[in-house]
Amino acid sequence: MNVDKSTHLEMYRRMVRIREFEAAAMRLGARGAITGALHTATGQEGEIVGACMALNADDYMVGNHRSHGHPIGKGAGLNRLMAELLGRVTGVNRGKGGSMHLADFSVGSLGETSIVGSGFPTAVGAGLGAKLQKSGRVTLCFFGDGASSEGTFHESLNLAALWKLPVIFLCENNGYAITTPASKGISVPDIAVRAAGYGIPGLVVDGQDVLAVFDAVSTAVQRARAGEGPSLIEAKTYRFNEHASALPALQYRKADEIEKWRKRDPIALFSAHAVSSANITKQELDAIDAEVQAEVNAALNFAQESPVPDAAEAYDHVFVNPLIPLQA
Repeated sequence: MNVDKSTHLEMYRRMVRIREFEAAAMRLGARGAITGALHTATGQEGEIVGACMALNADDYMVGNHRSHGHPIGKGAGLNRLMAELLGRVTGVNRGKGGSMHLADFSVGSLGETSIVGSGFPTAVGAGLGAKLQKSGRVTLCFFGDGASSEGTFHESLNLAALWKLPVIFLCENNGYAITTPASKGISVPDIAVRAAGYGIPGLVVDGQDVLAVFDAVSTAVQRARAGEGPSLIEAKTYRFNEHASALPALQYRKADEIEKWRKRDPIALFSAHAVSSANITKQELDAIDAEVQAEVNAALNFAQESPVPDAAEAYDHVFVNPLIPLQA
């Protein structure tokens, strides 16, 4: 699929936004400014951006616990996302979602959750709604290799295939479910082969190549919009950091393995391609780097200057009819 210069530049911009946003978040986490675990997608930016940029602005997206980058890949601004990580009232969920439970309807992000495999039914529900409403929208469901062993994976793919729902299931196979190698928890070398059990297309793609992912997801999107049903795409990728920040190094990965994958940094690979094959100069990329850094700094200032939610809001947006706590 041909990609013009402006699309190349936007792909680069979004990958760098994810990288720098999460680098800033990690610095905040190290200072104790972010409560709880922080799961970063450093090294996985290529598959995130490639997949998201194959969607329309009003298409839906479902994430997982490692999903700061997905709204950014879909085009979200950084201010309200950073405020959410810091638990501020200006966050996308008024500071109540935090790192692992972001939702940003402005870019079609229906939510992310720490419950492994819980995004599948949400994606199928969104796909069913789009089909019944004849809206033409598709849903992109991100999930990790570990989630492919959950019952919800099989139930959801079966139902989506049966009803020919417009859903793209995108497996971010980074090789590990926390510290368990995929080879120790999955019975097949490629998760994509499981698509055959549901009569839908299954494809393995290089997750470090943003253009390859864009091409694969674009094809799946066209198929879904045509009423031909779901697809399963497995992006082989790698997270450079630990499963979550503040976790001790458990020595489950060899140093040479990490170094091998770092040499396939999706941003570096794309930069080289852009300069050699897409009529883009290093100066143009450097200008984007500077612009993104300014965006991240502005987001940090916005978040840190924003107030925390008032205690009176504790039960708002939690239940339809909030429970009144018993008074001591």
